Amino acid sequence: MIKNKKAKWTVRVLLLIGTIVSMFFVPWLLLKAWILPLPDTVQEQLDEAIGHGFDGMIVYIDQAGKTPQYYAAGWHNRESKIPAKPQALFKIASISKLYDAVAVTKLVSTGRLSLDKTIADYLPELVGIIENAEKITLRLMIQHRSGIPNFTDAPNFWVAPTETYDESLALIQGKPANFEPGEDYEYCNTNYLLINKIMDNTLGYDNFLFIQEEILMPLNLNNTFSSLSEVNIEDVMSGYHVGHPFDLKENDYGMHATAEDVGTFLRALNDGTLFEQGEQEIYSSIYEYEHSGWVPGYQSFAKYNKDLDAVLIQFYSTTDPKLYNWNLSEIINNRIVKILKRQKSS
Repeated sequence: MIKNKKAKWTVRVLLLIGTIVSMFFVPWLLLKAWILPLPDTVQEQLDEAIGHGFDGMIVYIDQAGKTPQYYAAGWHNRESKIPAKPQALFKIASISKLYDAVAVTKLVSTGRLSLDKTIADYLPELVGIIENAEKITLRLMIQHRSGIPNFTDAPNFWVAPTETYDESLALIQGKPANFEPGEDYEYCNTNYLLINKIMDNTLGYDNFLFIQEEILMPLNLNNTFSSLSEVNIEDVMSGYHVGHPFDLKENDYGMHATAEDVGTFLRALNDGTLFEQGEQEIYSSIYEYEHSGWVPGYQSFAKYNKDLDAVLIQFYSTTDPKLYNWNLSEIINNRIVKILKRQKSS
């Protein structure tokens, strides 16, 4: 206990200063990143981003009429002082939902799945466990309109992430729906947990094998993997979370891929070459053509810019609890687009 009045006053002032700094320092960094003069090149923008506090960054750009461009800055491994590598493997997190949606599309096209069948149809054991199981269709799950609670929103989830389907499902078991099916939108990883289970049951084997056969192999994507267990750990870019002292690359958060592989996939998704006859119409009715991803230590963005006819893949190897780095990365992504547009018009 602090008994001296002067000491108490000093502590209060220090706490106030700390609060002010925490409130305004990072937002000012965002403002600074936004108003700085635009660099001449993409590489200079990456170097500037490292100066803003990112440990490492990778960018892949596939612009029509140009040879694909590869960029990297910062560290592949900060502790070992290994520079960032454009061809490093990265944890792509929720970008994987694009691959899942394409797989569902192909299974729907051949009649093996129906977008209008429900959880009760495909996973009858979940009736009474997931509210509205009889109303929630495969279509609503793909579109994040199911109302099912998100298992990754469980308190302290990322401190000790679940490793199995049953463990993940247990986190939302018995919880009420967030809204009636189809009446709202809420991004929800539980939807895709169930979609993957449905695909596994329908196929009779791990659906990633189907993704390999129908998506990866036709596109010659040899650097896309379902999990950390399939890769050489040294090929994975290190990831860091502010406030956490250790490299997070050994945590298995699902799919790993190079920026080039993700870019090749995204180009085929957007130009339609990924689809057989009739499949693109199905896909367009259920999901989007770009995505981003976040897990501790890793932020990823996969976007197509129509004005430039360019696919842009951007990987950042630093995250933080309040997602300031997410906002910062979006500012940097927009500045890279501006640089490309200026180069195109010059």
